[in-house]
Amino acid sequence: MDLKQILNELGKLKSDTYGKDFLLTTEKTEDELKYVGGLAEVLKEFHKQSKSFRLFDSGLGISIFRDNSTRTRFSFASAANAVGLGLSELDEVKSQIAHGETVRETANMISFLAEIIGIRDDMYLGEGNKYMREVSDAVAEGYEKGVLHRRPNVINLQCDIDHPTQSMADLLKLKDYFGSFENLKGKKLAMTWAYSPSYGKPLSVPQGIITLMTRFGMEVSLAYPEGYNLIPEIEADVKKNNPNFKIVNSMEDAFKDADVVYPKSWAPFEVMKQRTQLLMNKDKNGLAELEKHCLANNAKFKNWECDADKMKLTKKGEALYMHCLPADITDVSCKEGEVSKEVFEKYRIHTYHEASYKPFVIAAMILASRFKNPEAELLKRI
Repeated sequence: MDLKQILNELGKLKSDTYGKDFLLTTEKTEDELKYVGGLAEVLKEFHKQSKSFRLFDSGLGISIFRDNSTRTRFSFASAANAVGLGLSELDEVKSQIAHGETVRETANMISFLAEIIGIRDDMYLGEGNKYMREVSDAVAEGYEKGVLHRRPNVINLQCDIDHPTQSMADLLKLKDYFGSFENLKGKKLAMTWAYSPSYGKPLSVPQGIITLMTRFGMEVSLAYPEGYNLIPEIEADVKKNNPNFKIVNSMEDAFKDADVVYPKSWAPFEVMKQRTQLLMNKDKNGLAELEKHCLANNAKFKNWECDADKMKLTKKGEALYMHCLPADITDVSCKEGEVSKEVFEKYRIHTYHEASYKPFVIAAMILASRFKNPEAELLKRI
């Protein structure tokens, strides 16, 4: 990789990311997405060559995780450290939030020396992305009123609508696998629901995949059993803007001649609406009943498993298998799951490689939002 050439080329892209949040990929232009992606690839190579990209002398990267996480939590911590920021995670249980502190107040109190705020809030349909924007508005007001010397930017570490750090990592894996962004055009990707012995998995990963990959020219087939649809408006928008986007109710149909398969469980849109209301009402009995009903319904579709026979339907029987991890692996992590042990083991290292892009994507989002020309700063370090 010729780092100087790539950084010079990045500087030519029309990118307006400085001082901006990264909340949805749909809010970014194709050039801005390529810019952040290219910057992430450069940072990955910097790390491989043991070159420093610590562009900050001080400041905090603050994370707020309202759901469990392994890859994204450690990726954010790694990214913050790599660019020179200290890390502080807001534990809402230990904060004054439990005593009635408002979002507007909390956002300002944690931001006096903050440069970036990463938020994961994917459990509440209709609330996660809304909360991120409330935090963003609060720190913007704090800066405008002179409370904060700088306005920290907000990065979406997964919400109810999108999972930008994951879908961008997936995009870079596909770029690496097929050789270029240009080579993604016309490639068929099957984003399919898959059986899981658990319920309540967010919609944001499949929604992020169908919105982002279609923008880069991939022919995406979204497959799920009847009733397991995503947010209707998102499906409609993707279909409106991409004539090659299809929705089918057969895993086999989606896999046929696919270049890439992404079998991943999620909860139906209507279920997530019910679950959100029950969670907000702290209705434990209602949640237990909903889980019981949903698991029984999921069990009707145990044949929605990515196995060797279905993989034979893909292009030359050798489609790339992708997953955001952790996958529900049959006879490994569960009795019956999303993917067979045989298929997962064949592509296991590919999924690890896919995940390896995430800390660099987050680092790129941080630098792109906090520096006017991070590529120029990085050129000084070669």
